[in-house]
Amino acid sequence: MTRPSHSVWESPSSDPNDETVADIVEPADASDLDAFDAVFVGEPFDGAVIGRKGASDGPAAIREALAGVKTHHFESGPIAALGDYGDVRASTPDLESVREAVSAVARTVHDSAATPVFLGGDNSLTVPNVGPLVDRDDADAAVINLDAHLDVRERRGTPTSGTPYRELLESGLATYTCVGARHFETSTAYAEYLDEQGGTIITAEAVGSNLEEAIRRARESVAEVDSVYLSIDCDVLDAAHAPGVSAPTPGGLTPRELFRFVRDLAGHDRLAGVEVVECAPPLDEGGKTVDAAARVVAHALSGMAAGTEPGAAAGGEPR
Repeated sequence: MTRPSHSVWESPSSDPNDETVADIVEPADASDLDAFDAVFVGEPFDGAVIGRKGASDGPAAIREALAGVKTHHFESGPIAALGDYGDVRASTPDLESVREAVSAVARTVHDSAATPVFLGGDNSLTVPNVGPLVDRDDADAAVINLDAHLDVRERRGTPTSGTPYRELLESGLATYTCVGARHFETSTAYAEYLDEQGGTIITAEAVGSNLEEAIRRARESVAEVDSVYLSIDCDVLDAAHAPGVSAPTPGGLTPRELFRFVRDLAGHDRLAGVEVVECAPPLDEGGKTVDAAARVVAHALSGMAAGTEPGAAAGGEPR
């Protein structure tokens, strides 16, 4: 692991009343993970990306943007107790070595009382991030993935950012739900595969038509499992809001829809982890994607703090 420098977590505000995320993040190591509600883990790799690269710069850029985000949410109040475990570093840059390094760190954080928040990095690393949950003999795990694509391609040789959920389903993942999938972005064979696996697809169009119903369906799809992992691929956002991804396309979610969805699902009583992947700062325009990714993290943290009941992080009376 490598630790971010102090300057990364430095608030840009000169107002002493402005508590930002930088003010509450503390360094974390394996001996004190239980002291935190959530722990950041950076994964600066994009060697398996299908398409444009740049996501390896995501963890540093998300931290920098998140440092200046204020901690207060109007309904759930301030977020707190955050640790930063640093960035995963592999001995060699090949994907097998990277996955081994990520898996070891993910297992350590999953085994603690803290909820891991993985900052990607490319979507292929979802496999070692979720693997420790799938490997538990006495529990079923599920993934809710906010993504423009299903990412259930057949693995042909080396894994890619398009294969993680097929790999996980074949390894024993109990169920998989994709939220925000775009029409005409997925092959029929892969849609049929996921249907055969009993997975759930909630399109971006469905989210836009009835957000509350889409959230209800997502929660219902994981009602029978023991742990829920929430993955956010930044390309779930419309290209106008997230140009800095490997495959930007029109017709996606708005930031407001994404924040609301994430906040609710992060309040799930069986939440076991969160990741934000495929944020590629070199491809961004005016920091749009990085700023959105940072605020997705903030909304996830707010959801964790808000409670465990369906809709607890949705709004309503201030707490």
